[in-house]
Amino acid sequence: MYYSLAHPQTPHPSRIMTVTGSGKIVAQASYVQLQIEVTTQGKNVQQAQQENASTMNRVLQSILALTIPRENIQTTAYTIAPIYDYVEGKQVFTGYEVTNAITVKVPDTNLVGSVIDTAVENGANRISSIQFKIDHADVYYQQALSLALHNAQMKANTIAQTMHLSLQPQPLEIVEENESGPVLYKSMAMADSSLTTPIEQGQTTISAVVRVTFQY
Repeated sequence: MYYSLAHPQTPHPSRIMTVTGSGKIVAQASYVQLQIEVTTQGKNVQQAQQENASTMNRVLQSILALTIPRENIQTTAYTIAPIYDYVEGKQVFTGYEVTNAITVKVPDTNLVGSVIDTAVENGANRISSIQFKIDHADVYYQQALSLALHNAQMKANTIAQTMHLSLQPQPLEIVEENESGPVLYKSMAMADSSLTTPIEQGQTTISAVVRVTFQY
């Protein structure tokens, strides 16, 4: 009896490569967001609150006088906390501390130094945050994302050409990596009191990163 032995064909194993692509878009800030605080202390809570309210009202009026719209100013925190001192190793109550924090959106980035100086001159004793932000940031992000995809494709093509591989043009998988938002934090540079506080905004970079898998 004759038996024909057929050798089954082994399929070619799928081979893949994964590359990371990145893209960046540089833009100027559209506006600046400041957090301005007034902190006061007093023997009793009413005294600290009254002094704080008086000072904060003065700060608010001075900012409004700089043509900052009232809707651009928002209270973000208001705290009352007891104050203790240590005398001979014992905790002794000495009064209360009241802090009122407001967030101010400054549409004109060139006006930031004047807003800071004016607030401080009228009683603000802390500038806790300066953020340069961009309107319609998602539009810039989409551009950065497109650049990231092109960058990944170029990397894959370079690898394939160098290694003499037959790369499939359509990717098997595209994963968008998480990126931090397009916000630039800058600390203020204090100068001579006769001059406006200089604030350098620099440039804001919007980044996108993708991980792309190709078959070859």
